[in-house]
Amino acid sequence: MKAKTLKAAALALAVSAAAAAAPAPDFHGAQPQHKHYRVIFHVDTDAPGVFKKTLNNMRNVFDDPRLKGRVEVELIANSRGYKIYEQGNGLEEDLKALAGRGAILAQCNNTLHELKVDPATLYPFIHVVPSAMGELVIRQGDGWAYIHPSA
Repeated sequence: MKAKTLKAAALALAVSAAAAAAPAPDFHGAQPQHKHYRVIFHVDTDAPGVFKKTLNNMRNVFDDPRLKGRVEVELIANSRGYKIYEQGNGLEEDLKALAGRGAILAQCNNTLHELKVDPATLYPFIHVVPSAMGELVIRQGDGWAYIHPSA
């Protein structure tokens, strides 16, 4: 009797787990409930893979049909992440394209001072803000979503 009960319990658990893993037949992803969304991406490393992932993520946000015409996007760079904006890095066209779609491209001034980076070495269309941390605090306080892509 005990073995039968254990088998029945195991079968019930397996059926329950399978049902939980199966997607709901009418689920099509989250649906926008607001007229406007805002997101700030944060890059603080000079890893090329992170640069690529961040720019792809930003494009994906702009391209998501649920967010078309209702999203504001910013990219803030600090620490070694300043290199995403460094002239000659091969990212100029990607960055210009995102800026052309309305993305705000911002660089931390504290980083420029601390790492002794000449702002003239950055693409001329980059905006410098006093601090990345201040930018993140203000944006998140204003309800912006925060995304920090990693390798």
